[in-house]
Amino acid sequence: MQWVSLLLLAGLCSLSGAQYDEDSHWWFQYLRSQQSTYYDPYEPYPYEPSDPYPYPYGVEEGPAYAYGSPSPPDPRDCPQECDCPPNFPTAMYCDNRNLKYLPFVPSRMKYVYFQNNQISSIQEGVFDNATGLLWIALHGNQITSDKVGKRVFSKLKHLERLYLDHNNLTRMPGPLPRSLRELHLDHNQISRVPNNALEGLENLTALYLQHNEIQEVGSSMRGLRSLILLDLSYNHLRRVPDGLPSALEQLYLEHNNVFTVPDSYFRGSPKLLYVRLSHNSLTNNGLATNTFNSSSLLELDLSYNQLQKIPPVNTNLENLYLQGNRINGETWGEGLCGHFTGKTYSE
Repeated sequence: MQWVSLLLLAGLCSLSGAQYDEDSHWWFQYLRSQQSTYYDPYEPYPYEPSDPYPYPYGVEEGPAYAYGSPSPPDPRDCPQECDCPPNFPTAMYCDNRNLKYLPFVPSRMKYVYFQNNQISSIQEGVFDNATGLLWIALHGNQITSDKVGKRVFSKLKHLERLYLDHNNLTRMPGPLPRSLRELHLDHNQISRVPNNALEGLENLTALYLQHNEIQEVGSSMRGLRSLILLDLSYNHLRRVPDGLPSALEQLYLEHNNVFTVPDSYFRGSPKLLYVRLSHNSLTNNGLATNTFNSSSLLELDLSYNQLQKIPPVNTNLENLYLQGNRINGETWGEGLCGHFTGKTYSE
């Protein structure tokens, strides 16, 4: 028999309250099992462990340079501001050095780390010598949208991960290469996502836009057919995105101003497992009868809204968070017993 856990402030039907776990990351294990290059975005970056020259997550060690093998690369092509460890010849470490500009990138590089500096611009052509780049880490700088070259990333046909979070961007960068798999733009000052901002990114699996000033995203997400994780939390959205990708599994919209969700909104995402809509302005009048009646959903967070009744949910749901609403005791009993008849509850 399937177990269903409900975390509520008050409840009937033999339920007792339980504490809401803000750090429940266990579902990321699922994604790791599906995609070897995936990692938990709320853990430290995988390329910053104690080892000063780690191998990037999911990347195998480079070839040894034994007798008879090709000579190691000439260390003289490494910028003096950076480190290019000989045991990992395709990585260049320029992080935490108070840099105010991007140095020259040798053509052999695939992984470049410029995070936590004082860089304010990404000049046009700065990566033209290293078109085989896979990862670019530029988070934790002072980059502004006006100082990003218009086509600085478009020539990087193999780029998979781009970290531009924790900067001063006010617009979406672009155009971006189709090869991109992860795009980190959180903790900036972006106010909107134009409909064509993510055009062509058919391989993108994770998009991080949390902690911005986004008021509208329109239909910009519809073409992201590989997207698994979408984080738009801590923004100023009043509406949910127009159409969700069919492959989506995790949707984070908490801490916005969303007041309504259309009927059967999640039907177009049959793989959707986790939805967070806490700390919004949802009311029962803004929810249609079948809004959350999705058979794939395992976890639904509707806490800290303005609900007065428990909305109908599918019986496959395992975790439902409703604390911080306006639901009275009588409504708790009617809603829970009506929606979860025949289920066993864990306390």
